[in-house]
Amino acid sequence: MKLALVGIGKIARDQHVPAIAASPDWDLAATVSRHGAVDGVEAYDDFDRMLEERADIRVVSLCLPPVPRFDYAARAIRAGRHVMLEKPPGATLSECHALERMARDMRVSLYATWHSREADMVQAAKAWLAGKHLKTLVITWKEDVRRWHPGQEWIWEPGGLGVFDPGINALSILTEIVAEPMHVTAARLDVPANRQTPIAAELAFHHPTARATMVLDWRQEGDQTWEIRAETDGGTLQLLDGGARMIVDGAETGEAAPLGGEYPRLYARMKTLLNTGGIDMDLAPMRHVADAFTLGRRETVAPFDW
Repeated sequence: MKLALVGIGKIARDQHVPAIAASPDWDLAATVSRHGAVDGVEAYDDFDRMLEERADIRVVSLCLPPVPRFDYAARAIRAGRHVMLEKPPGATLSECHALERMARDMRVSLYATWHSREADMVQAAKAWLAGKHLKTLVITWKEDVRRWHPGQEWIWEPGGLGVFDPGINALSILTEIVAEPMHVTAARLDVPANRQTPIAAELAFHHPTARATMVLDWRQEGDQTWEIRAETDGGTLQLLDGGARMIVDGAETGEAAPLGGEYPRLYARMKTLLNTGGIDMDLAPMRHVADAFTLGRRETVAPFDW
């Protein structure tokens, strides 16, 4: 099936383009970007013109920053195209709900992707935790913003999420592997004096049986930390490297699922949704972020410059 990729930035080049090229299900037929392009693929700088001229392209994958994404998604849905959304699916919960209503009215598929849920060991961790009594849960997500978002000013603007841009990856795993309902009860947001979004945060959650906390930091140099640690009545689980590795009681365990790689699994899921006429708009990770911004105590910290 022919697909258009909109927003040719770092994530599109690093993940989307290789995943599409490796899949027998997809043909990257066009790109839309003000500046970027993909060799050998028809490039547009006007989204509406692409929709008008390329009626043969039935699927649009949006890799734009969150704030402009709603407008592009709405235009694609009104044009009868199926839409795939890079995470987070929008800048606000309200616009995500609006897109789902539009998609149902137009009878097109809509997919809010959470790539970290497709990491190799996430489903194995979910299966291991099933039926166990959770005692403590600690999420530690620390990375270097200069390494992963070089010069990307939009992350510091309202709607850009700041450190919750990677933090929502952890929350997408959390909401996949923990069956019991959870919600944020307190948060601290460290916001640089010259920016609008946090560079670090600490969260506390309500869980029926466990003490659950989360620490995010975008100032970590050297080794990067993406870990979820769960202590249960049946042992201790660690998910490391963003869900790529699983350790139980100190021993490495688990086997990688077939169709290796997070983004190939996302595109396989999109193909399934098209085959069934389905919509997948799970917004649970985004609700935690919204609650953190609502409840969070803002602390001004040192200015950030690239």
